Amino acid sequence: MKMLVTPILCACLAAFVPAGDAAAQANWRQDSDGPRAARRQGPPLSVREIERRVVPRLPGAQYLGFDFDPATEVYTLKFLRNGSVIWVDVDGRTGAIVRKSGS
Repeated sequence: MKMLVTPILCACLAAFVPAGDAAAQANWRQDSDGPRAARRQGPPLSVREIERRVVPRLPGAQYLGFDFDPATEVYTLKFLRNGSVIWVDVDGRTGAIVRKSGS
């Protein structure tokens, strides 16, 4: 009976040993640090700073307001010009316009 228990016990223990080499584990750690690294950079720019940078770039458009998505840290600014709605997505970290829809 003892001869049967030892191989089964070894097989069960081997199932709990992490698989893969050290390089794969290091890559996993680097990938999982992405959100933490973003948080270490500090909070995104304020909406007032975003407005200061973006509103002057749409002359003749009426600024209506904004929305902020904390998951992506993207501000969406809404404008109205000649009856058309213009949506401008702005990176909250850099203040760069990442997308503009409407005319």
